[in-house]
Amino acid sequence: MTASPRTIPLPALLLLLCGCLGFAAAWVLASLALETHGAWLAPLAALDALLMLKLGHATAGWRRATIATCATATTILIANWGIAATEIGRSMGLLPWDSALRLGPAYAWELIRLANGTTDLAWYALALVVALIGGLSGRRPVP
Repeated sequence: MTASPRTIPLPALLLLLCGCLGFAAAWVLASLALETHGAWLAPLAALDALLMLKLGHATAGWRRATIATCATATTILIANWGIAATEIGRSMGLLPWDSALRLGPAYAWELIRLANGTTDLAWYALALVVALIGGLSGRRPVP
């Protein structure tokens, strides 16, 4: 049974979920190791999302572009939340996952807002553009 070109196959969505969570975890670890925020990893997160969708046989088009862009934004948000939770948890003697569960949305947003400068926001914007354009690429023209 093949999927309709108008739908995204379930394996593609499952691969995308694993890819987003895995990349966000790697981003948090990289930020700890490099002692920097690592916003330059955002375009790589977009490429990872596109790769997961392609491996799951999602056809190019607006649907794949939208899902890839949303997945990239979600990866950026999860990574920023994890970085903020890790930094706060370290100062309070908590493990990163304990701190992430205790970190409220308002406080997390404030920490993320303070930690990200103009250059970081430019990296995030570039990542969203990469996801959008990459999701559309490979689309065949309608006859």
